[in-house]
Amino acid sequence: MRVLQLSAEIYPLLKTGGLADVAAALPQALRAAGCEVRLLLPGFPAILAGLADARPVAELKAPWGERGVLHAGRLPAVGGLPAYVIDVPTRLGEGGHPYTDAGGRPHADSHLRFGWLGFAAARIAAGADADWRPRIVHGHDWHAGLAGAYLALEPSRPRSVFTIHNLAYQGLFESGVMVELGLPARLFDLHQLEFHGRLSFMKGGLVFADAITTVSPSYAREILTPEQGCGLDGLLRTRAGALHGILNGVDDAVWNPATDAAIVAPFDADRLDAKASCRLVLQQELGLRPQAQAPLFGMVSRLAEQKGLQLLLDALPALLAQPEAQLAVLGSGDAGIEAALRAAAEAHPGRVAVRFGVDEALAHRLFAGSDVTLVPSRFEPCGLTQMYGLRYGSLPLVRRVGGLADTVVDSTLEDLADDRATGFVFDAFSAEALARALRRACVLFARPDEWRAVQQRGMQQRFGWDVAAARYAEVYRELLEG
Repeated sequence: MRVLQLSAEIYPLLKTGGLADVAAALPQALRAAGCEVRLLLPGFPAILAGLADARPVAELKAPWGERGVLHAGRLPAVGGLPAYVIDVPTRLGEGGHPYTDAGGRPHADSHLRFGWLGFAAARIAAGADADWRPRIVHGHDWHAGLAGAYLALEPSRPRSVFTIHNLAYQGLFESGVMVELGLPARLFDLHQLEFHGRLSFMKGGLVFADAITTVSPSYAREILTPEQGCGLDGLLRTRAGALHGILNGVDDAVWNPATDAAIVAPFDADRLDAKASCRLVLQQELGLRPQAQAPLFGMVSRLAEQKGLQLLLDALPALLAQPEAQLAVLGSGDAGIEAALRAAAEAHPGRVAVRFGVDEALAHRLFAGSDVTLVPSRFEPCGLTQMYGLRYGSLPLVRRVGGLADTVVDSTLEDLADDRATGFVFDAFSAEALARALRRACVLFARPDEWRAVQQRGMQQRFGWDVAAARYAEVYRELLEG
């Protein structure tokens, strides 16, 4: 079962969010499940630098006249996986953020940057590498959305899968780029690539894929509704028979407090005392008061309204009303949210700390040292940070939505009595609902025996990629046998 997977980023070479973690872990799990997987990645400098044993496979000429070289090699940092990388120095050679410029605005040429990804996938499927052709082309998120459109122009094509990681980010561009991308005008149609007068990469992925997956069962149901469908719910309802909700996993080789080199003291569910050392070191690193009498709430997130950051800011007085409770946030994003968090840290030294940017090692230390992982999202396709929190004994406090609802069991009296509770869950997207959940976390923290029991139960949860890989392999088999 030869599978070509397309992604715009991959951990640890280039990461802006959870997509990179999935792009690295899923192919390795699929390989263990018996699939022959190769990756296709854009030639951003960090990715090219991570490609070993590189050899040119083909020179590709894009419809817009630009030339690129398709290299084949392997990625030692990603389990030695075989990979293709599109080397287009004039388009992809710029360092920095793959999606936005220094001012935080989307790159003006994003349609061409990621048009390359779909176009190159179609060329590989058509035999650009004489030694290997995929039977399945599997694209991840809007960046890979045009692969299906380019494949549809081929006289014969492999089967295709498209995974929605976040329907809210759709890759929308003015209709004029159709010509530039070499796509025929007949595809700019209500039933194909057109979305409210614009070209939608995401819609292309949904229309042309033989199977559609998304990253949790609950999100698969939610995106069929107007509330969560982002204008594409009608299309998704027509394709509901091809839609599968497959929960993301956690890479135990990367996220494991018993073996994590980024934290000061290893621990596991049976050796939780060492977590106190991780907490103290984190407090010292972030300038928080070294105290253990109240919970340290942590958040690792893109700083966006979707992630509930404004909700957290509105509920911050309630959090700080809990004696000695602390907050630590790591992330980057919306300038207004960053400014508000910076102001909160300045107003409450020793109790609120923020760090801006992507810092993988600090993220590990934050999960290891915090008591509660906050994920108060408006919507959440899957979420990985709540699963990282569970793994590190940092009880997730989440809104009951998407993958958060699928992975965290609320610490109600009933679920505590039944030994099922693993965190804290609230329903309404309001500061009041979040504040009540924060208060419940503080009350449980004051009962150390019960707290430790919930911690241990959470740490014993397993969201392995082997389960997800088996489901994806089943989808592939159904396509090939259908």
